[in-house]
Amino acid sequence: MTTRSATSIGMMSVSFACLLSVAAVTGAAAQPAAGGQVRVDADDIGGVVTSAKGPEAGVWVIAETRDLPTKYVKIVTTDDAGRYVLPDLPKANYDIWVRGYGLVDSAKVKAQPGKTLALTAVVAPNRAAAAKYYPAMYWYSMLKVPEANLFPGTGPNGNGMSVALKDQGQWLRYAKTDGCIHCHQIGDVATRTFPVDLGHYNSSAEAWERRLQSGQAGRNMMEAIAMFDAARQMALLGDWTDRVAKGELPKSDPPRPQGIERNIVVTEWDWGTAKSYVHDGISTDKRNPTLNANGIIYGSPEASSEMIPWVDPVANKTGFFKSEYRDAKTPTTASLEIYAPSPYWGTEAIWDTHTNVHNPMFDEKGRLWLTARIRPLPNPAFCKAGSDHPSAKVYPKDTSNRQTEVYDPKTQKITMIDLCFNTHHLNFDDNGMLWFSAGAAYDVIGWLDMKKWDATHDDAASQGWSPFVLDTNGNGKRDIGWTQPDEPMQAGKDKRIITGPYGINTSKLDGSVWGSVLGFPGGIVRYDPKTQLSEFYEVPWKNAKAVGANGFSPRGMGISSEGVVWAALASGHAASFDRRLCKGKLNGPIAADAQNVCPEGWRTYQLPGPEFDGLPKGTQGASAEAPYAMWVDQFDTLGFGKDVPIATASQQDALAALVDGKWVVMRVPYPMSYYAKGMDGRIDDAKTGWKGKGLFSTYSMRSPTHIEGGKGQTSKVVHFQIRPDPLAK
Repeated sequence: MTTRSATSIGMMSVSFACLLSVAAVTGAAAQPAAGGQVRVDADDIGGVVTSAKGPEAGVWVIAETRDLPTKYVKIVTTDDAGRYVLPDLPKANYDIWVRGYGLVDSAKVKAQPGKTLALTAVVAPNRAAAAKYYPAMYWYSMLKVPEANLFPGTGPNGNGMSVALKDQGQWLRYAKTDGCIHCHQIGDVATRTFPVDLGHYNSSAEAWERRLQSGQAGRNMMEAIAMFDAARQMALLGDWTDRVAKGELPKSDPPRPQGIERNIVVTEWDWGTAKSYVHDGISTDKRNPTLNANGIIYGSPEASSEMIPWVDPVANKTGFFKSEYRDAKTPTTASLEIYAPSPYWGTEAIWDTHTNVHNPMFDEKGRLWLTARIRPLPNPAFCKAGSDHPSAKVYPKDTSNRQTEVYDPKTQKITMIDLCFNTHHLNFDDNGMLWFSAGAAYDVIGWLDMKKWDATHDDAASQGWSPFVLDTNGNGKRDIGWTQPDEPMQAGKDKRIITGPYGINTSKLDGSVWGSVLGFPGGIVRYDPKTQLSEFYEVPWKNAKAVGANGFSPRGMGISSEGVVWAALASGHAASFDRRLCKGKLNGPIAADAQNVCPEGWRTYQLPGPEFDGLPKGTQGASAEAPYAMWVDQFDTLGFGKDVPIATASQQDALAALVDGKWVVMRVPYPMSYYAKGMDGRIDDAKTGWKGKGLFSTYSMRSPTHIEGGKGQTSKVVHFQIRPDPLAK
């Protein structure tokens, strides 16, 4: 449960005082051993962290080196007595320092593995100094949100609010996951202040408008602000940054890691370039986490580059291979219009890719599959009306925005495959089918028969697609002659809908395919390959039938081994949907009532952290968190147990695991602005316990310049491991 923060200065002072004294309290309960009593091996560094207040519990010890082929960072947390062990460090010279809530960074100390090292933490001189290290959401929670009585908007001749905005929840959706925060954090240093090179403007609202026009992402950012009452939101953003500049601070303080959170070991490797970014990554076959053990991790640079980055986490080195396209007329992102110069890169077109690779995935043979653009939009003839292709006969397709290609690491060769439908994410089922999402509202789901393609390399014969059709006539079959999305239902007919999935997964129980559907309130879609029928379930929104399970706007999703779907909601929740809980009919006319077909199947869990200031207690979506993705650890690759759902805590530098109904927050404190768009777990060696297991994620925002350190930073691979205690090595 999220606890509402106190608003008075007195309460803030008490909160900060408690944060500063937590180490002294825990130190009284357990006296630390001397630094020399923390035993280390030849590849460890360990010791005790103390400050003027005594031992510092629940603070981070950071080790960083540039001696290896790529920059390498390892981070651990101190125990109740302030002790720490940095395990399994490659041979190198390291800078070691302490960071923690209630502190400012200590001086960096040089050290090498095999040493014990006593570290002196520095207590923050005041709350303003401490708050510089707070996650973005603590700052973003200071943003004012329009009152609920302004919705629905009545336009310029009414209350001034846009008539397109029907509900305050819709505003909150755009203020979080489905606005700017689907590309980067809001509230970190880079966004709560203005770059010096942005220039001078008469108001901060004007400065925000100019900032949003910057660089090759300018069009996307201006489209995002246009979803609001744009003038109102820019004024609110300007008011927010003005208050920050004048010294106003967040109303609440983040807690230090507690319990099992102190057992987390974080390792980071730089990859990519300063002018590109990594959207997503993959380390193994998600159906078999032992595949590619200790092997290379691959990333997708999306709109920024054609060069696919990789990291070797054993050799600690990185490199690239080039994605490919088939048609010389394939468009490139280098041609994106720049409305105004970037404060970091000026008018330079730093993004340049034809392939626009979005998502990578391993198959059981160790090949890497990528959703990639290989040609312009118009489809080949076999996709279109008049073709004898079975899918085209049912529902012809004229265009597709992105196709797929496969890279074989053994031969280092790429094979391109033309597809008739849009592709965004991809997922393998257990029967040799590769399923694709479209990424947004779309009219079909598509697949590639891997076995057939491997045998024939026949692009046309190996693929298929289907429209989304609800069984509204209740006969269990997809009947041609359905009503169209813009037509009313008709007795005896099925109903076609537009509901293309964003995230996509398959159920081990029955082979059904599930996807998250963007929108407000959005939902999830189920496609049955056997019947070719679909089911659509909206996230409950102000639905009295779904007690305690209301939210809105999914983004990424995952699925458990038991078929429970988990989705990250812009309302600040993780949501589960269990079809086995549905009590009524799922076909017939009720199938078209997506809000009420199975509200009892939903559960929501609000992520921890502050809510927006000024919103009444109980406001749905008040959390300043904006989780982007969900993943379910079906194989216990991390150590919390099987089928534990994990969300990207996008606004608080973290991943968050829901363990036995309680959130475990796994923060990445350095460099600040950690933001993941996906994750997967891998088992490198089950015999070695926690050392042979772990979760890999990308540090994958579209703006590496926003990362602590600014211009010159690159994207990163992040490895999370959970050891049995904070001193295990």
